[in-house]
Amino acid sequence: MFVRTESFKQFLKFYPIISVIIAIHIILFSMIHLPIFPGRAIFESLVGVNFLITEGEYWRLVTPIFVHIAFAHLLFNSFSLILFGPALEKALGKLMFIVVYLACGIGANIATLLVHPPNYSHIGASGAIFGLFGVYLAVILFKKEYMPIQGKQVILPIAVISIVMTFFTSNVNIAGHIFGLISGLLIGRILLHFRPIRFR
Repeated sequence: MFVRTESFKQFLKFYPIISVIIAIHIILFSMIHLPIFPGRAIFESLVGVNFLITEGEYWRLVTPIFVHIAFAHLLFNSFSLILFGPALEKALGKLMFIVVYLACGIGANIATLLVHPPNYSHIGASGAIFGLFGVYLAVILFKKEYMPIQGKQVILPIAVISIVMTFFTSNVNIAGHIFGLISGLLIGRILLHFRPIRFR
């Protein structure tokens, strides 16, 4: 379920939404860092800044989900998507996966807006990825028969470790991680009321 055996070409074909999200990560990262682009201006127009959001720049609730300034951050989040995204893209369908992913990321960013001071700024896909963990946890808690035992054995320790590491890693948006997870859990619970989310 979380083991990737596809070739690069197969992955692009089977999981186009995740492929596009990662491509956006790489494109924005390149535009910020390559000297041929106005990287500073691009970054400043996309980063989440709380007081700018309250002044009406609401796109900053969405754009930070796709922005990474450190290569390690980009690599970790993109790799997490490659591992944990495909099963959900397949189970939810392309459109619903987009809706869930963005809703979790936006939920994390709204929590960041409410919890942190006006001058706080934030970037990264972590809140949305924690939201995916939340959807998996919703299935385990409310419809455990929809997930194979192997899936539970992987996702539960990964989710727990990720939550614990959130509190022991510097420069982490704790509110974004935790409320991303909660957003995914709530969204997953609502979706399960209307449709099955089955994994194979």
